[in-house]
Amino acid sequence: MAAATSPTLRQQRLGVELRKLRERAGLSTSAAAALLGVNQSRISNIEAGRYAVGADRVRTMARNYTCSDRDLVEALAGMTGGRTRGWWEEYRDFLSAGLLDLVELEHHATALRVAGVIHIPGLLQTTDHARAMFNTAVPLLEQYEVEHRVSLRIKRQAILHGDTPTPLIAILHEASLRMGFGGPATARAQLGYLIEMSERDNVTVLALPFGSGTFPGSGQPVVYAFGPVQQLDTVQLDTDHGCVFLDAEAQLLRYRTVLDRMEQCALKPGESRDLIHRIAREIER
Repeated sequence: MAAATSPTLRQQRLGVELRKLRERAGLSTSAAAALLGVNQSRISNIEAGRYAVGADRVRTMARNYTCSDRDLVEALAGMTGGRTRGWWEEYRDFLSAGLLDLVELEHHATALRVAGVIHIPGLLQTTDHARAMFNTAVPLLEQYEVEHRVSLRIKRQAILHGDTPTPLIAILHEASLRMGFGGPATARAQLGYLIEMSERDNVTVLALPFGSGTFPGSGQPVVYAFGPVQQLDTVQLDTDHGCVFLDAEAQLLRYRTVLDRMEQCALKPGESRDLIHRIAREIER
């Protein structure tokens, strides 16, 4: 298969995991190449995500590396092939690679946990709310750039619908419910949409009210994407400089712990809906 000039996050992650297996086996790239019957540069390119690799070859490499975790091996085999030609590819000329990597991550996740303090997570935003947010971006965006971002954000939400919707747990601080992006009408519609989505079987919305007495974490927006096995989970952080992706074992454990503690501090689903209803009524006044 041909080398990928700009590997996606998913391709890079496959390469990283194959490198971890090789290093745990105590093999150099030259030794791994000899076992596979290829040159050393091929192994380096595979591990960098620059060269697409097939499922059978991944299984062979795992066997060469004496990996006995069959669930992990099959999960890695499922990540093979060239760049996924998902619907998001049509945005590649307009939006950053990091943003499209997030869409691909969400698309392949088996479940998602998200947390927001100031902003409602993109997967639960209305069109008007999203547009109001992008219209306040720094630096200011051209209108066509705003519309590209709004369109992508709404299309991302398809994973929450359909025959096999992705399970989502969203932890929202009360501050995010009261920001009022776009004015009263937009804010009321956004809160109504949150209530509507929270009643879906696959979506849980948990509100963390003012006065809860504690707040775990830094307040940074967090997306925790579950992979087919825990080793393939990924954390995405939203920063002013773009998307940051984390996948080291210690990092994953830290954010699982932060999200666990946030859930413990949050209201139950029914109480959370009551709070959202109350805030919506206050906006109406």
